[in-house]
Amino acid sequence: MHEISLAYEVISLASHEAGKNRAQSIKEIAIEVGDLSGVESEAFGSALGLLVKDTMLETAVINIIRIKGRGRCNSCNREFEMNHRLDSCPDCNCFPSEISGGKEFRVVSLLVE
Repeated sequence: MHEISLAYEVISLASHEAGKNRAQSIKEIAIEVGDLSGVESEAFGSALGLLVKDTMLETAVINIIRIKGRGRCNSCNREFEMNHRLDSCPDCNCFPSEISGGKEFRVVSLLVE
């Protein structure tokens, strides 16, 4: 379950950035988790919720933003929503040549005080 190690890294990153800005606390953090990123967003959220005790994120509002998977078909050029990496084009049933969204895993904002 790599979500635990990812949660540790997010806490470390947020604490480091808050420290660089001489913040006393972190009020809010937003993290994007793509459906095709390989990270289970619910498990990551649970791990983060457990690990923030006694850190600068302990009282922070934690926003996990799920990003839907998107693909573009090489055959018909249609862009479509994907739930799995191997989803095919709903129009022509070809596999996407490019995954254009849903691979994200990143901290997008941090509100400190």
